Amino acid sequence: MEISSDKVAQVILLSREGSRGEDELYDFIEAMNEDEQAHLTAIMWIGREAYDVEDYDKAVAKAFAEKTTPTVDYLTGVPHLAEHLENGLDALGVDVSDVENDLM
Repeated sequence: MEISSDKVAQVILLSREGSRGEDELYDFIEAMNEDEQAHLTAIMWIGREAYDVEDYDKAVAKAFAEKTTPTVDYLTGVPHLAEHLENGLDALGVDVSDVENDLM
């Protein structure tokens, strides 16, 4: 993954805060580079079961190829973003529970 698990955990926590963390979530994702945003999108797609774990590289490539709106607008508009990201990380075998606890 071209995004740290710490950053994904931060997105999960901020997206759970709802409207209170909305601006911070937007700014946090917007500050990521294009690689990080594409990988974040791919993790979300895997968690949403749009892609299998084996197709992670294809999901990343599609995130780059089909970027028609700013990634931050797309991701912040996804219902249940936190759950999809958690499911995607779980599917990829990445445990961020310790990171989430540290960030809280």
